[in-house]
This record gives sequence, C-alpha cells and structure tokens, in this order.
Amino acid sequence: MAKLIGQFCTEGLLQPVDNRLDLGPVAYTFEATRGGFGSWRVDPATIRRTTAGILGNDESEPATDPIQFFVEAAAVLGVDGPTVAGYVAELTSTLAADVRMASTAVPVAELLNLHHSRLEGHLTGHPLLVANKGRLGFSAADSERYAPEARTPLRLTWLAVRRGLAEFRGTPDLSEQAVRDHELPPEVIAAFRSRLDDPDAYVWLPCHPWQLDHVVRTQWARELATGEIVVLGESPDDYLPTQSIRTMVNLDHDNRYQVKLPLKILNTSVYRGIPEHCTLAAPMITQWLRGLWSRDEVLRELGTELLGEVASVTVRHPQLSGHRGIPYQWTETLGCIWRDPMDPRLREGESVWPLAAVLHPGFADALIARAGVDAETWLTHLLSTLLRPLLHVLHHYGITVNPHGENLAVICDSHGLPARLVIKDLVDDVNVSTTPVVARGIEPDSHDRVLPRKPWHILRQYVVDALLLGVLNPLAARDLIPEPAFWSIARAEADRYADAHPEYADRLAATALTAETFLRFPLNGYRLTLGYADLDTRPPIPSTGTIPNPLHTAK
Repeated sequence: MAKLIGQFCTEGLLQPVDNRLDLGPVAYTFEATRGGFGSWRVDPATIRRTTAGILGNDESEPATDPIQFFVEAAAVLGVDGPTVAGYVAELTSTLAADVRMASTAVPVAELLNLHHSRLEGHLTGHPLLVANKGRLGFSAADSERYAPEARTPLRLTWLAVRRGLAEFRGTPDLSEQAVRDHELPPEVIAAFRSRLDDPDAYVWLPCHPWQLDHVVRTQWARELATGEIVVLGESPDDYLPTQSIRTMVNLDHDNRYQVKLPLKILNTSVYRGIPEHCTLAAPMITQWLRGLWSRDEVLRELGTELLGEVASVTVRHPQLSGHRGIPYQWTETLGCIWRDPMDPRLREGESVWPLAAVLHPGFADALIARAGVDAETWLTHLLSTLLRPLLHVLHHYGITVNPHGENLAVICDSHGLPARLVIKDLVDDVNVSTTPVVARGIEPDSHDRVLPRKPWHILRQYVVDALLLGVLNPLAARDLIPEPAFWSIARAEADRYADAHPEYADRLAATALTAETFLRFPLNGYRLTLGYADLDTRPPIPSTGTIPNPLHTAK
C-alpha cells in the first residue's frame, strides 16, 4: 500500500496536497518524507481512508488494501476498465507471491551463506515497480512450481527442431556440437540421437517445461505431428530460475551455461519471450564486447567480468513470423540463449551476489557486519565497484548496458568488501551512441542494425533509471549512513572520473550525471498507459517531465 501510493506520487500520476489524496467520494491521508529524485517515502502505519458518514461527518479508518485504493483512484488516474482489471490481476498475483515469500523467509544470516543461484529465490523483486510479480499466464500451481520464490529445482526438456525452421549461432569458438557436449552427458546425447531418424538434420535446444505444456504442444502442434519438432526428453540437471524467471542457473554443474528461455507470460510490463533479433545477434555482440574487454586496461585492472551470451537458437514460426502486425507474444515462443556461468569467474576467497540482494531487508547490514568495517567504508567500495566500470564503458566507448539489480552482480573479496562487477544480459540491453566513437572499432551490426543508437543524454538515462533510481535511491533510504553522505560518495565517483578524463569533456557534458534534473520515465505509469491490448512491438517508455538529481547538490 505504501509502495503503491509512494510510487504513483513519485511518478506524478497522483498529486497529493498536504499528504492528502482526494479521489472523489473517498480520500487517503498519510505521512511521508521526500527522498532523492523527488521520491515519496510513505509510512505504511499512517495511511488512512476517509469517507463521508451518513450523518455528514467524516469517517476515517486505517487503510491496508492496495486493491481497493487502486480501484478508487482509477478515475483520477484516467485508467479504463480493462486496464483496471488487468492491473488488479497483477497486484493480486504480486501480493500472493509476497505472502508465499514472507511465509518461508529465513534469517538474513542464512542468506549470506547461500550460493548466488539459491539467493535469487529470496529476493523481493523490482523496488520501483509495484506489481513486480504479475506473471499473467501462470496459474497458482505454476507460481508455486516455477516462480523464483518457490525455490524448487526444475529440469529442462530438450527439443530437436529441423534445420530451416531453427538456426544455431555461436561465438567463433563454439559449434552446435560443442554446446551440446558441454550441456549434456554422453549417454543422454546418445539416447536423444536414437529418437531421431536423421540427428544431423535437427538443431537441439532446451525448453522450459511450462512453455512446452502451454505453448509448444498447442501452438506448435502441427510441427510436432509432422516430426519437424521432436521432444527428446528431460536433461538430468537441476536448474533454478533467477529473478527474471526465464533465466535458469544449473545447480549440478556450476561450469555449465546459464540458459535464457522464452515464457509466454506477461511480467513487469512485457511478455517474456525472446525476440528473434536477440537470439540471432547475441553471440555476435558477445564476441565484439569480448574484444573490447580483452584490450581494455581499465576493465582489466578493475577486474570487471562480462558474462557473454555465447550461443543461441532461433526458431521462427513458419506463418506468423512473416506476417505484419502479429502481436509479439505469438512470435517469440521458441528459442534459447546460452550465457557464460558465474562461478568459474570467481577467484580464491571471493563471493558473489546479485546486485538486487543489496535491497533485501537487512542484507546490506549483514554484509557490512561480516566485512568488519563501518558502513561508509563498505558503501564507498560498493559505489566505486559499480560506477567506475560503468562510467568508463559509457564515456570511453559510448556503450551502455541496463545496469539494474538483475543485470549486475557484485563480487566481494576475501574480506567481504565489494571489489569487482559482473555485467550480464547484453543483447537486449546494450545501446551505443549515435555519435561514432573510434574506440568502439567496427561495430558488429554495421550492415544489419541490431544495436540501438541513441544520443548521449538517453544513454545516460540507463544509468540513471536502472542504477541510481532503481538501486541506489532505495539503498540510500535504508539509512545505513546519512543520505547526504551517501550521495556525496556517488558524486565523488562521478567527479573523480570527470577530473581524470578531460579528453571526454564533451561527452561528460552531454551525459551530465551531476545536472540539476533528469528526465522522468514512469515505469508504473507506462503499465497503466499501455493497457493490456496485444501489441506487435514493445513500445518505448515516454518521458513525463523531470526529477531533481541528488548528485547535483551533493558535496
């Protein structure tokens, strides 16, 4: 409830007057403080709902029902009936998931000792998106089986798809056979081959069991009947989903690839398929970035790791993929991307956790206590670990990733101090500057454009929205140290980079990370504006005004 009111006010969707929201026949009052980027931090214990009593007097009571609040705010928000219903479904699903998570919560001290793949199932979801576990398409049983917080291992089913319908791509050092041999034991490969009349006529790929049941056996029934697609069987390894649900981490062999698989569910604003351009381009973009990484002294000195998307399979629907105007949820149903595993990148004594974990209640406090340093020292290490490589990649190469809590991981040294950054989820999130940058060299999509080209101030926005607003602002609100001191540490990193690189003065002026304001891109408002109609593309989030930048006033 507090998050719903706070985020809607932060995004300008609702305009409180003296901490009061008038919604026609009802009003809500609350106590709140203002944080970085103009954010509203609502005290949940103070929210009250007021209605006019039958005797003309106001009746006020504590308010705890976010569904009721949203429905009552719908007219003021300008949301139509179908969107109200769809968003209520996402809110209800989120609440149910949060209840399951709360009922199985474990002490923070235990979380510190969990492997990163198991830690994912204890994290609470996107800090800004209110309906962050909508998962429309999952039944209650599906959520209890396949959601991250279920913490239930699953096995992947492998399919064989005839060439022409499917296409394999890999980095230059990887062939289809190399990926297959890496992911499956010899006896399983032999058993799978025995089920095919001509094994070499097929491309093999794993499939999520939910997708197999709900999509492949229905949407692809003809291809299954004709033998163009053959269900080979389960692989023997257990996997757990990460926070993104569709990316799986191998529990049995930590040197095997992470696997990103399409799921035809609507979650956090979009259907979670994998676009064709992503599967086709992933290995190519990985190889290009690897080349930049291997020659870069700064990234080598910082020890920044890149989890490359090393191989993929694209499966085009034989009819729908070539027809204009088809909603994308129907054309992104089969395919996969294999990503480098995390564990082989760790050095002696190091530990790693997804960046999203730093926002789990009590987790940062426990990490600081384990490191045996004061909070300011630990946070200084964290912010330098995050910002130094990202600022370098942005300004030296004109490249940005989408550095939110799922796409970054933090490696701590043997003393428990943040020391190195892991960057992943590349192909759908890497953007480059419209201005050519010599250091980038020859871009991998010079003929067939895949990489989005954007001006410097929009490249900056990925760092602002995903990292500064999406991770650092909620972390600053935890009062590990006074908030002005927190933003001073972040400002010092931005100034340190600018002072060290006067040759990039024009780029730094264009990104303006210490500017007075940033553009506001409302994530929750995007969901309400978009509605629930089928769309053939994922439309961009429109900006709505500006937000104040705490780095501007930090000293």
